[in-house]
Amino acid sequence: MPTAARALGPPPRTPRRLAGPARPAVLAAFLALTSLTGAPRADARPVGWSLAPLGGGRPAFYAEGTPGAVLRDTLSVTNPGRTPVTVRLRGTGVPAVFAHDGLRVPARTRAQVPFTVTVPRDAGPGDRTGAIEARDARGRRATVPVRLRVGGPALAALTVEHLAVHADRITYDLVNRGTTVLVPKLAVRADGLFGRRVLDRAPRTLPVRLPPGARRTLGEPWPGRPVLDEVRVRLTVTAAGGARATAATSAAYVPWGAVGGGAAPVAAGVAVLLRWRHARRPRRAGAGPAGAVS
Repeated sequence: MPTAARALGPPPRTPRRLAGPARPAVLAAFLALTSLTGAPRADARPVGWSLAPLGGGRPAFYAEGTPGAVLRDTLSVTNPGRTPVTVRLRGTGVPAVFAHDGLRVPARTRAQVPFTVTVPRDAGPGDRTGAIEARDARGRRATVPVRLRVGGPALAALTVEHLAVHADRITYDLVNRGTTVLVPKLAVRADGLFGRRVLDRAPRTLPVRLPPGARRTLGEPWPGRPVLDEVRVRLTVTAAGGARATAATSAAYVPWGAVGGGAAPVAAGVAVLLRWRHARRPRRAGAGPAGAVS
């Protein structure tokens, strides 16, 4: 079965076919040990063990695949010294699985260790970097870079969901429905009962990064909310690549705690009027519950 890893440099014009899902037999522990030729001279300084991709003199691993693909390659651990060395293997920044993650390499021996990297199913198209790392009992560490290119169409899409207005805060969910990482911008607008604009915030970049499939619950403070009014709140979210989504909902502000005596019937009448207006307004997708807020 052909390997999916290639030497660094410009990707070939026709990518190789990627291997299918890894079978248990592929990950079964196996180790190929090869004696090194040319014993070092007695007066030569000892040389430490090293880590490299197997064959071809590659300085790094390069792999390409679509989300969910399993990529395979082989790592070489060379011990030219006069005593055995034990190393631990792991992937950093990439989900690597080794045939052996703990490895004892005899003196003057080269060990070959197969491994797989599975492209995350929620990964968006683009390049990712990581490394294969080995560390011995003395803390000495060696790494080989991994360059992973995730294929597939780039689609920027998001939705605004569960929009709700509370006493002094607006809450909502952002969901990345596309295949690219999004850094969204938010604009907020609210209009009062008689068309008066009571809130108008220009688009600004939110301090969040949304990977594909991610959902984030966010809040927007509103300390200067109306005391007695019905408001229509509208959120507009945009991101690079043409992503755009809007959501709207309504809320009635009635100062029940400040109402007393003869003013209570007036406030109650206003509340009834506001609730009646809520009931007559059509609900929009993504909007939260509408109701009176004290």
